[in-house]
Amino acid sequence: MTASLPSSDAPLKIGTRGSPLALAQAHETRDRLMAAHDLPADAFEIVVIHTTGDNRQMIDADRPLKEIGNKGLFTKEIEEAMLRSDIDIAVHSTKDMPTEQPEGLVLDVFLPREDVRDAFISIKYGSISELPEGAIVGTSSLRRRAQLAQIRPDLNLVEFRGNVQTRLKKLEDGLADCSFLAMAGLTRLGMTDRATAAISPDEMLPAVAQGAIGIEYRAGDARAADLLAAIHHSDTAARVTCERAFLATLDGSCETPIAALSIIEGDEIHLRGEILRPDGSERIAVEGRATISEAIDLGQRLGQEALAQAPENFFSWR
Repeated sequence: MTASLPSSDAPLKIGTRGSPLALAQAHETRDRLMAAHDLPADAFEIVVIHTTGDNRQMIDADRPLKEIGNKGLFTKEIEEAMLRSDIDIAVHSTKDMPTEQPEGLVLDVFLPREDVRDAFISIKYGSISELPEGAIVGTSSLRRRAQLAQIRPDLNLVEFRGNVQTRLKKLEDGLADCSFLAMAGLTRLGMTDRATAAISPDEMLPAVAQGAIGIEYRAGDARAADLLAAIHHSDTAARVTCERAFLATLDGSCETPIAALSIIEGDEIHLRGEILRPDGSERIAVEGRATISEAIDLGQRLGQEALAQAPENFFSWR
């Protein structure tokens, strides 16, 4: 190790949002660092930062993200704190991260990926196929809305915003017949029993980088880089960078229904991706494989293939 270890006198400050899931991810990161470097808990400080995206007036109004802003809603204040050196690292759900980081920040450390699948949540029904015509489906994900509109155009899709607990409470209050969450989030919260069913990626391809925790830090911060290297998971990094390259090539945002999932098979990486119209009326799917060292090139190539297949007005909702 080329840099000094953190201590109770000079703790490594871990920035995070304040939701239960964000805190669980920050604690997982801290615990992995403690184990990797044989350090006590007081060598780390978890710093909660309130972001624009956590503003309840925005979240609880059930307004679509595209009417509020973009993925930066959940990262801007955290990244500003890191650039000011108020925190040393930031823990994120990688699927919520823009494909480009602000100048001076790096996102290249990933923890082992959790379950990538979506979870179907319902008090009344056991699966998507069991939903009756006209059933009310609550989801804030443009990807999930587009995928559902394609496979079940008879459903009534309504906006559902808020953290895991908020959305579960809305279901209990009868505001919708079902909703969807990421299995990874439920697993990290110890709430997998709340999932009615896990949905196969063959039925609903997940969001880019779903299930992966990413850790951001300042470029040139040797202490943070050295500490994080011990908990970095290279297979997850290859998969996430491949999927994010696909997303970046498509100029993806919260306004674009895009899904992608890569898996590693031996020394190869296999990527499946899709883009959809928001109303589910059209879907373009691509897939391919390459060596792991070519993961980024694969994502870019399939992104270009998807763009080449898209009609001229495919992204007209932007």
